[in-house]
Amino acid sequence: MREQLLLFCNWSTLGVCAALKLPQISAVLAARSARGISLPSLLLELAGFLVFLRYQCYYEYPLLTYLEYPILIAQDVLLLLCVFHFNGNVKGAAPYLAARSMVELKKIPNARLHNLSTFISTASKFAQLQYLWKTRDSGAVSALTWSLASYTCATRIITTLMTTSDLTILVRFVLMLALNLWVTATVLRYRKTVVKAE
Repeated sequence: MREQLLLFCNWSTLGVCAALKLPQISAVLAARSARGISLPSLLLELAGFLVFLRYQCYYEYPLLTYLEYPILIAQDVLLLLCVFHFNGNVKGAAPYLAARSMVELKKIPNARLHNLSTFISTASKFAQLQYLWKTRDSGAVSALTWSLASYTCATRIITTLMTTSDLTILVRFVLMLALNLWVTATVLRYRKTVVKAE
């Protein structure tokens, strides 16, 4: 039973993450606008994913416990390009992407990488929340994407408890679950309903 639960959590997380950002990308493309999406939040999320991936690789944790991160990174890069395109600054994406891919993480002790990842990811969520609070408009932000992210955090809490028991990773996923749910609720709160003229 334990092994089946672990397999379900790992594979369902990978399956959800394979499509996690697609509702957000689709919403941006359909609206032809990146309204509601915080660029600093997206950039911080991408940096957090990169740092967390390095932490997982360094400690040689089981591949299935972090295999979704390369997928999420690729989707974040695609979403970032969409945001820059609809903000009219696609040429501005190159310096951001180059800067993120050249982040010098080797100077950071590996034991501190995870703390940095949690801090960056937390800052990312708060940047999105702050943007939503300021504009009071969730625009093209996908509540489904944030809900799916919440699900993957919940499954990663289970897989962490069952595999590595790494307390710092566990704290990260509990914190990210709470913040993802908060963003989801905020997106739904500020959702504008379109009234069709009869």
